[in-house]
Amino acid sequence: MSTKAAPAIRTFSEGVQAMVRAALSHMQLPEGVPESILAGHSVLQVRFPVKLDNGRYQVFTGWRAVHSDHRLPVKGGIRFAPWVDQDEVEALAALMTYKCAIVDVPYGGSKGGLTIDPKQHSAGELERITRRFAVELVERGYIGPGINVPAPDLGTGEREMAWIADVYRGLHPTDIDHLACVTGKPVTSGGIRGRVEATGRGIQYVLREFFRHPEDLKKAGLPAGLAGKRIVVQGLGNVGFHAAKFLSEEDDLRIVGLIERDGVVTSAKGIDVEKCRAWMTREGGVKGFPGGTYSPNGARALEMACDILIPAARENQITHANAGRINARLVLEAANGPVSFEGDRILLKRGITVLPDCYVNAGGVVVSYFEWIKNLSHIRFGRMDRRLDEMRGEKIVRALEAVGGRPVPEEVRRELVSGADELALVRSGLDDTMRHAYQEIREVLRTHKTIRDYRTAAYYVAVRKIAHSKMEMGL
Repeated sequence: MSTKAAPAIRTFSEGVQAMVRAALSHMQLPEGVPESILAGHSVLQVRFPVKLDNGRYQVFTGWRAVHSDHRLPVKGGIRFAPWVDQDEVEALAALMTYKCAIVDVPYGGSKGGLTIDPKQHSAGELERITRRFAVELVERGYIGPGINVPAPDLGTGEREMAWIADVYRGLHPTDIDHLACVTGKPVTSGGIRGRVEATGRGIQYVLREFFRHPEDLKKAGLPAGLAGKRIVVQGLGNVGFHAAKFLSEEDDLRIVGLIERDGVVTSAKGIDVEKCRAWMTREGGVKGFPGGTYSPNGARALEMACDILIPAARENQITHANAGRINARLVLEAANGPVSFEGDRILLKRGITVLPDCYVNAGGVVVSYFEWIKNLSHIRFGRMDRRLDEMRGEKIVRALEAVGGRPVPEEVRRELVSGADELALVRSGLDDTMRHAYQEIREVLRTHKTIRDYRTAAYYVAVRKIAHSKMEMGL
């Protein structure tokens, strides 16, 4: 199969397409299949007025894009940010298609966005704006448990998802699966434990799996063992915060740099992530944080010497302009599109390993899938089998005590007789999913000698699955 050379890359969506085309160049697919995979399905744009607290009306513009509906429902977050535009929404919808395929979540890809700065609005205004946006999407068939299922993204969270679920229920009062119309809800409103931190937890599992393979560490130029590795994290939002917290507290990595909008805090000894987040929440930025040295030049801090760099903010943070100065051995793309296509090529030539966003930050959609299943089944995980597990564990303890002739240590007893609750099951499922996906990507690198990087291998995995699905259904 031959693919046409991609034009000069100018936009986010063009960058995503260029990365997919790189994978397609290693595949032999029937004529027309690559085009059907690359092409977006549909984009809805809406404009609507909302009355503000001061009595004036403001018109808002929002989008919901569907990249591929080869699997239903389609899935993807809703982003509230002042820079949101249609190209960004379409690019993120495409990423969701490939992301779901890589981690074997049976969804197509979608994304939503509203051009708004949430910080400039009261809670009451945000509720009215979110509910009106939800009405526009629901009435046009862009939200529904079996059609299109949003989730939180930048600028949105559990609160906004609860509002959207309530709007859907009001418009579809007889739908008993109404809670499944959106994921990322509060646990008390049909959500699932572990969803808030899912993306950050997934990043931790990705890094752990990477460090289980000595050959991969050798290629990246990293010594074995997570403990003590120096990490720079850009973005202390939900994803960056949880990734940094888990890696530093549970795996003993050193957070030597935390980059935020107003600058960067650095410390060779390591930064207390919890304290820095609390300071940022209280003061509005990292400036003045006493647990490190502050500099206003956050962008330059991406070039700090470290073992692992985790960009967890926005797209296009590492480009042709600074990729030649990146001083990390491993880059984990926690954000969507933080490394541009050109920047990625430069890092590849320099021998810097990049684990791509389409895999690394998939933890959120994996746990969203678990939440969706929970809502459709109308039962929480662990409800039917937790006590059974505990009884079996108690029998094992008694057997061990009978054979050994002495009591089992209390710590061992607690572990054996503890049945898995919802959070434990969610973490187990997420860990298994991220590990399996890495192994699939790694197998492509092992068997296809012309593929040299994880990004191309990840997209190869995704495109192969999507192509098979489309061809089996007759496109």
